[in-house]
Amino acid sequence: MTDQYFYDTDCISSFLWVNKENLLLKLFPGRIIVPNQVYKELSHPSIPHIGEKINKLKDDNEIEIKDIVVGSEEYKLYIEMTLRPDAGVKTIGDGEAAALAHAKVSNGIVASNNLRDVMYYVEKYDIKHITTGDILKLALKEGFITEDEGNVIWKKMIQRRRKLPTVTFSEYLLFKD
Repeated sequence: MTDQYFYDTDCISSFLWVNKENLLLKLFPGRIIVPNQVYKELSHPSIPHIGEKINKLKDDNEIEIKDIVVGSEEYKLYIEMTLRPDAGVKTIGDGEAAALAHAKVSNGIVASNNLRDVMYYVEKYDIKHITTGDILKLALKEGFITEDEGNVIWKKMIQRRRKLPTVTFSEYLLFKD
């Protein structure tokens, strides 16, 4: 089975803010899953253009919106992460928790830039993980963008207040195996 990608709000919105959701569709056709918690965050009325984009992706069947069913394994994991974490571990946001829970149960990949919140669970449950930088690097490898185009996208993401680990995409490529 081909891996499914479970996006948290920050990762998918990085692409939505800069009109580059087409890269996700090219790289992961039919494999983009948005937890309902993330969908609700993106549909917030204070950012209508992002809501319109996520609704169009849903309406065009480019993404799947996935609920967490009460009592399911995903639900138990979600509750652990948002309400009852291990001793000494902080609770995490609904979107990150939902993406992690779905990825764990489906043996998929969580797409998140919020390393501080997700890495404990990525390591605890051996969940595969990808970031915005990794996605752009894959787009470069697949020939969907050039390094220069990656730098332009990266700069626009930073201008839209996306937190990325380096100042430029070129820098990211130097430090990320």
